[in-house]
Amino acid sequence: MALNNPFPIGEITVNPGKRVNISLPVADLYTSTSLSMPVQVICGRRPGPVLFVSAAIHGDELNGVEIIRRLLRLKAMNSIRGTLIAVPIVNVHGFLNQSRYLPDRRDLNRSFPGSAKGSIAARLANTFFTQIVSKSNYGIDLHTGAINRSNLPQIRGNLDDEKTLELAKAFGVPVVINSNIRDNSLRACVADMGVPVLIYEAGEALRFDEICIRAGLRGILNIMRSIGMLPAKRPGRTKVSPLLARSTSWVRAPDSGIFNTDVKLGNSVSKGQRLGSISDPLGDSSEIMKAPFDGIVIGRSNLPLAHEGDALFNIAEFKSVSRAEDLVGEFTSIYEH
Repeated sequence: MALNNPFPIGEITVNPGKRVNISLPVADLYTSTSLSMPVQVICGRRPGPVLFVSAAIHGDELNGVEIIRRLLRLKAMNSIRGTLIAVPIVNVHGFLNQSRYLPDRRDLNRSFPGSAKGSIAARLANTFFTQIVSKSNYGIDLHTGAINRSNLPQIRGNLDDEKTLELAKAFGVPVVINSNIRDNSLRACVADMGVPVLIYEAGEALRFDEICIRAGLRGILNIMRSIGMLPAKRPGRTKVSPLLARSTSWVRAPDSGIFNTDVKLGNSVSKGQRLGSISDPLGDSSEIMKAPFDGIVIGRSNLPLAHEGDALFNIAEFKSVSRAEDLVGEFTSIYEH
């Protein structure tokens, strides 16, 4: 039987059949306290692809941290083909501060590929990219909505790439979005490398959401089966076949005031349907927000206060809105129990 290749990372080489915890040094705190990025490498005995799974690139997005923790506890990880690189906390500084950003106020996901001699964000991006991303054949990056904003479980990626599209469908969430690549993002950095990377968006920053966590964990296992790291899925298990969103649009607050919503995540809406209202605190005036087209609510603000221009509802457009709503219902029923 052919053996897997040893996997070098930092100053350590992980041999086939071993799993090793590795601390990749990052910028110290200004108290001179050492800081490191926690990584676990599972190098399977048998050859196969290299997959990285990462979370907390934005330090306040916590669902992915729990997803990776549960993934690493599964017995199936002891018999994988290929190599899994699990990075539950990429932005360690932001995680400690419960902040999306690094201490220099930069967004790590706008700092790739980084530089070994640049800002703290650039240096962290460079470490993550050179030690992990550049050595991988596939990637899954786990995210949530921002503070006070929830996302319906969804996959985002470059669906013009056939391999990415195939993996996006295999993940097993109801909504898949063809997302534009943003400059200096992780996806932009790997676009020319031929490394398919999926972005899993689900839930809200600084909160655990059990449905989002369960769905993310199963989605990663689906991907590992799809690329041959785990045995194929047993016949008869429930499978969610997603619909591709044609476009998405944010509905923004027309004025500042008290925000009341009429729709929930996953609800279908019709063009012109009332989504909610913005009222002044004395109740003398109220403005109605309406859906710009037929679609599904895939993102929503949870804060009952809004400034003019705040993004309050994210609506995805589908060819068949009723089918999309049915899929969301089926998906939710699977993970509620």
